[in-house]
Amino acid sequence: MQIEIIKYSDYHKETWDCFVRDSKNGTFLFERDYMDYHKERFTDCSLMVFCDGKLRALFPATLHSKKEEVISHGGLTYGSLITDKEATAVMILEMLQAILAHYRENTSAKKIIYKTIPYIYHQYPSDEDLYALFRNDAILIERKISSTIKLSDALPFKGRRKLTGATKSRLSIIEDSNFAAFWNILAQRLQNKYEVSPVHSLKEIELLHSRFPENIRLFRVTDCDGTTLGGVVMYIMKNVVHTQYTSTTDEGRRIGVLDYLYGYLIKERFAHFEYLDFGISVEEGGRYLNKGLITQKEGLGGRGVVYDTYEIDIR
Repeated sequence: MQIEIIKYSDYHKETWDCFVRDSKNGTFLFERDYMDYHKERFTDCSLMVFCDGKLRALFPATLHSKKEEVISHGGLTYGSLITDKEATAVMILEMLQAILAHYRENTSAKKIIYKTIPYIYHQYPSDEDLYALFRNDAILIERKISSTIKLSDALPFKGRRKLTGATKSRLSIIEDSNFAAFWNILAQRLQNKYEVSPVHSLKEIELLHSRFPENIRLFRVTDCDGTTLGGVVMYIMKNVVHTQYTSTTDEGRRIGVLDYLYGYLIKERFAHFEYLDFGISVEEGGRYLNKGLITQKEGLGGRGVVYDTYEIDIR
């Protein structure tokens, strides 16, 4: 088998995006209109891998010279080798070895940081890369735990506040693009509780929504006056819905609007999907578990799925 590595350039954008959409483990996060929205912050070193002349894999990656490392991907929650259904274990093992050799010969990197794609996002079994990592002596350096609901067999809510009929009658669940109304609540909550800002600015999330209107969706809970009490930004994949951002006002928390909203999203709006992923509840690469946060997600029926990161020495 002859393997050819080509460095990605804008010329390959259409080919790249089409491959992602047809791959067995890619999501819209790997399409270039998403990956490149903040490309000025990163040095892209993504690769396209051909086997016997046919494109078989993509490797989204960024070069971080100061740390002498390649990260797949520095601007995303996960990276990994994106492949088609025809790629076999032997092919993927050889492809990864060719990728390591490429970075060893063409960059100053001494290691690759490889963020795996959790299995719930796979369209077809795709763990061949984990075997290839093992064969190349990769070391597990981070394990972050997320909470996920299997929507076809969702666990019942536990210990959650039930809204009265009178309260529900004055609330509305709205799906729209009024991100500004929600971002004010989100930014204030994150600042007051954690002294951080949202990963995306309002301008960035509006831009991404304009590029991916079917994938990035906002659901707000409003009162009878139209005031936003809480909301969720959902990332919609082929088989998974992911809660990217969640927040409420003090009043929204007092009356339990998120319980009301999640009940609708889980039991009605997205009940036909395979999974709902609430995201991670850890810091420091998984060394610190936010027990309060994960307990809240588990109360909604979420159970553990891990996001693993490996390090490969390429010297």
